[in-house]
Amino acid sequence: MSRLPLLAVSALVLTTAGCGGNEALDPSAGFGPNPTLPAPQGSLLPTVNIAKAVGWPEGRAPTPAPGFRVQAFASGLDNPRWLYRLPNGDILVAESSAPPKPEGKKGGIRGWVMGLVMDRAGSAAPSANRITLLRDADGDGVAETRTAFLENLTSPFGMALVGETLYVANADAVVAFPYQAGQTRIDAAARKVADLPAERNHHWTKSLVASADGSRLYVGVGSNSNVGENGMEEEEDRAAVLEIDPATGARRLYASGLRNPVGMAWQPDSGKLWVAVNERDELGNDLVPDYMTSVTPGGFYGWPWSYFGQIVDTRVEPANPAMVARAIKPDYALGSHTASLGLTFGQGDAFPARYQGGAFIGQRGSWNRKPRNGYRVIFVPFSGGVPAGPPEDILTGFINAEDQAMGRPVGVQFDRTGALLVADDVGNVIWRVSPAA
Repeated sequence: MSRLPLLAVSALVLTTAGCGGNEALDPSAGFGPNPTLPAPQGSLLPTVNIAKAVGWPEGRAPTPAPGFRVQAFASGLDNPRWLYRLPNGDILVAESSAPPKPEGKKGGIRGWVMGLVMDRAGSAAPSANRITLLRDADGDGVAETRTAFLENLTSPFGMALVGETLYVANADAVVAFPYQAGQTRIDAAARKVADLPAERNHHWTKSLVASADGSRLYVGVGSNSNVGENGMEEEEDRAAVLEIDPATGARRLYASGLRNPVGMAWQPDSGKLWVAVNERDELGNDLVPDYMTSVTPGGFYGWPWSYFGQIVDTRVEPANPAMVARAIKPDYALGSHTASLGLTFGQGDAFPARYQGGAFIGQRGSWNRKPRNGYRVIFVPFSGGVPAGPPEDILTGFINAEDQAMGRPVGVQFDRTGALLVADDVGNVIWRVSPAA
């Protein structure tokens, strides 16, 4: 294809917003157990409305909710995506981006255009392939120690410590390393525990949590497409939470039909596994809401044949009424195209008591909705182990007056003092949110 058509297509994509032509609902309509689900709006190209990534000017920071303060726990990182707290309080940060796609699986002209979109959104940098350790020994809310804890990984994301073994979910495998409390670097070679679906890696992030007794690992694996357009043979063990036996490497489907399950955490009151899921695109500004849900073992959540329970997606051929009939409606919608990625539950006594057990969600923000949605950290209260109210802003102000993204929040995790840490992969900062003195 000649350069001129490519440039013409890229200009169309990067300057045309609202291609679907439908008027957007108030974003609040897409939240809660029963969100508003309008009729789908198809289009030749997806709606494109990108906040150009520019980073934080000197002295600027996001805006915390009233009664809270925010400070930079660490800055100058390289695309920090995910956070994990070790028992001694050290914080591990996965500095990671998408791995290169294999030849022949780059998506043609559509993939090329999407690459331009992701570049503008701050998502196209080569992966640092590193986990960095941050330590705040004096408790002032700023990490004074920073070391390259693990290097030469493959787009690492999820992490879990079980006893003296640290598990890391690379884009293509779960690997294990020996760990001793207090160490600031691991040089031991990785031991492969289990392969993970890779290849095209349309969704590459692999989240990871361990069961309470450490006998099982749970890995979130996103789909290899929007709605199966690359063929369902590419979707084996994808759009799913996988259960892995770390002793043998054996894996099985734990739950499926979850288009892109990213944040996973155990809800402390119910003991259930919850997951934040990114839903499908190209049905309009208000479809389909991302969501969080408790995970039923063996459950099926609709992708690609249906959404938000048993609402059929007519684009998917052949249809599969039997699978649609099995589809479980998720517990709580998180807004359309919010890119809800981070998920953790309130713990410790630093935050007021009403935050205990509630969900904190990092919403990285839309690239395909007009007006935009997300670009914030929210809190959803829980009672009795289930959501019990509308979302509340915890951290906002990621978009500047010029409509550019100074940052985009991703992973969320509590530090040893009970303050909330937020990974900002555009600002390359870990923000720390704590109650105001």
